[in-house]
Amino acid sequence: MRRRHFGDIAAIEFGPPSRTLDVLFLHANGFNALTYRQALDADLRVLALDLRGHGRTTLPTHAEGHAWQVYADDVLAVLASLGEAPTVLAGHSMGGATVLLAAPRVTAARVVLFDPVVAADAFYAPGRTPSPDQPLAQAALRRKPRFASRAAAAAAYRGRGAFRTWPDAVLEDYLQDGLRDLPDGGVELACAPAWEAANFAAFAMSDPRVGLRAGVRVLRAELGSTCALDPAAAAAAGVRLESVPGTTHFLPMERPDTVQAALREAVFAC
Repeated sequence: MRRRHFGDIAAIEFGPPSRTLDVLFLHANGFNALTYRQALDADLRVLALDLRGHGRTTLPTHAEGHAWQVYADDVLAVLASLGEAPTVLAGHSMGGATVLLAAPRVTAARVVLFDPVVAADAFYAPGRTPSPDQPLAQAALRRKPRFASRAAAAAAYRGRGAFRTWPDAVLEDYLQDGLRDLPDGGVELACAPAWEAANFAAFAMSDPRVGLRAGVRVLRAELGSTCALDPAAAAAAGVRLESVPGTTHFLPMERPDTVQAALREAVFAC
């Protein structure tokens, strides 16, 4: 594992540095690149970014007028700085939606998505405005922003809420970059609850379906999926849509082996 920076954007690179860039990976709202180490740290060269307002990235955040398109623009800036295009663009949840927003401007990259946020048609109607009263946005605002210690944060999360299906190793990876140390010995969330809430409120402000095309592969959660793609419409567009049995929205945390296999298949596809 190697830490990298592209200006104010932090990233983690996994795998053999001698390989060309196999995968660029984007995380879900509220998380960070290191959260996915169990799924990404294998034999491929993978660059995983901390999106704006998350992890160790220090770009400014502005809730007013926010749309997920800003993340796609940040990704394209990283790729321009890097000077090479990945073989595969991949992402989870909000990261998956961001991949779709960026994909039309990334030459020939294959796309693999893990339960991306893709809503039904009505959510992307013209004139749509942010939804701060959306339940997930309100829940994010109620998140405790500070803890007395990293151990206290781990105890508060382990086996509860969104983390109830996560193995301990994945939770530890999330907390490593998901918390910032404070001068008084405490810690605070690297992704501020207000920014997490702004992301939930703005999910319908950028339509990720612009990136759907033949060859895109979507692995959807069986339970509580955030991907509302119609199977018939997906098939007609040449999108490979699959449901992964026994998984929730946190599919990459629950089934890192499935993520690794899907990425490997895309990288080595003829």
